Amino acid sequence: MADASEVAVIGPGEALARTDLTRQIREAILGGQFAPHQRLIEADISERYDASRAAVRTALLNLANEGLVERLPNRGARVRAISIDEAVEIVEVRIGLETLCARKAAENVTDADVAELRGLKKEIENAVESGNLMEYARLNQDMDRRIRDLSRHATATQLLERLRAQSARHQFRLAFHPGRAAQSAPEHIAIIDAMIARDPEAAEAATRAHLEGIVHVLRGMD
Repeated sequence: MADASEVAVIGPGEALARTDLTRQIREAILGGQFAPHQRLIEADISERYDASRAAVRTALLNLANEGLVERLPNRGARVRAISIDEAVEIVEVRIGLETLCARKAAENVTDADVAELRGLKKEIENAVESGNLMEYARLNQDMDRRIRDLSRHATATQLLERLRAQSARHQFRLAFHPGRAAQSAPEHIAIIDAMIARDPEAAEAATRAHLEGIVHVLRGMD
């Protein structure tokens, strides 16, 4: 833990740098550059990101609070592995939050938002038709982010971002699960269509159906 003298000298620039380091390590974990259970050695990370040891410790503590890293007594930190059972629980919690966001987003959409959603719908259809699963996965993330933004629900958004970070690895596996894109694409389209129609009930129902489908697929994975 940092002592009082160390904390006292942290200025705005250093605080920003530490926030950026947290983001960089988070993205490396979610992108598979660090494997589950891999030890995160402060000296190695400090060298890799050209950051101070204090900044690394702060970043790892932040990520531990997010559930991506676990602290080991007298052994430093390592990437936390998320089991299938835990991933299922996370999605079950997400159902309540995402249906709330979907309902509120459908209430808030403007004409400009509708035009944007129509464009996103077309991009999703094209990605599935061309078999571009990487693009399809990216568009799904864009869609989820857009719904959270449209909901204007800061608390739900904050909770969802943390939950999604914890289950990101399983989400990536789902995107490439055989036949999953053909099944999930119509579900995503149904959510978008409900948004375009400004129908909160339909948006909530479509979102629930989609997430319950994810739970079913996860339970069938090794």
